[in-house]
Amino acid sequence: MKNIFNQTDTMEILSRIDKLSPNSRAQWGKMDVAQMLAHCSSFHDIAMGNTFPPRGWLGIFIGTFVKPMFYNDKPPARNMSTIPTIMIVEEKEFETEKVKLKQKIVTFQSNGPEKCTSHPHPFFGKLTPEQWGKGLYKHLDHHLNQFGV
Repeated sequence: MKNIFNQTDTMEILSRIDKLSPNSRAQWGKMDVAQMLAHCSSFHDIAMGNTFPPRGWLGIFIGTFVKPMFYNDKPPARNMSTIPTIMIVEEKEFETEKVKLKQKIVTFQSNGPEKCTSHPHPFFGKLTPEQWGKGLYKHLDHHLNQFGV
């Protein structure tokens, strides 16, 4: 499984982000490309311990049992629900969001597992840095596939 803590995997993701344009269209879902970049950036804020969305009752009840789906090799389902606090519905500016996300990816990768949050994921609960690294890669890969890159 690829991992955002791996330099090669990070470079692949950054290269794919560079292939996006303001005209990139989603193959599924409701977000446009700038909103998707902002969504991924907000998700990185959680992994870096910059934001702390509360755990919902469903996550508390079943999150621990299903958390391997966050970091395993199986692609996530299209149009699956997301953490309400990182649901981006307002208009965003593509270049600003692209730069912001790339900076967060590089920072997260260069900080290494030691600086990864110990705060629980809002749905899956407690994750190791290794699980966060795999989950972040998987999340980015999912959304980049959504936009055909």
